[in-house]
Amino acid sequence: MIAILDYGVGNLRSVYKAFEAMAIPLQIPVDIVDTPTDLTRWKAVVLPGQGAFGESIDNLRRQQLAEPLLDAVQAGLPLLGVCVGMQLLFDESEEMGQHEGLHLIPGKVRRFPDRQPDPAHAEHTLRVPQIGWNQLHRQRNDELLHNIP
Repeated sequence: MIAILDYGVGNLRSVYKAFEAMAIPLQIPVDIVDTPTDLTRWKAVVLPGQGAFGESIDNLRRQQLAEPLLDAVQAGLPLLGVCVGMQLLFDESEEMGQHEGLHLIPGKVRRFPDRQPDPAHAEHTLRVPQIGWNQLHRQRNDELLHNIP
């Protein structure tokens, strides 16, 4: 039983379709939830999102979903953030001003620095939003990538 939280921001349908495609063969119900009382009956919640951090967190609070979501997570409900939904889990964001997040993950969502394209290394220029598949270029050894070729 997976709930996808609808708080009026972005990629709700694409996230729903992806989870539905995975859940049907496993016979796991997936539904879109837009009221706080619905959170208690699910086994996991997905927090999707698309667009700006500030608008997203404001919508979540305006629809009175932030506190019930936090209560459910603190009680042990698994939560997956997708796109901006994942960013909302952090303490704060500096995207288009300073915005307070949900404080579930310590840290600050920071904006990528502006970069001028370098024709000699065009493949390394950051584009936001990033869509598609890319090669991973390691800058240093990192435990996170230890067993990844």
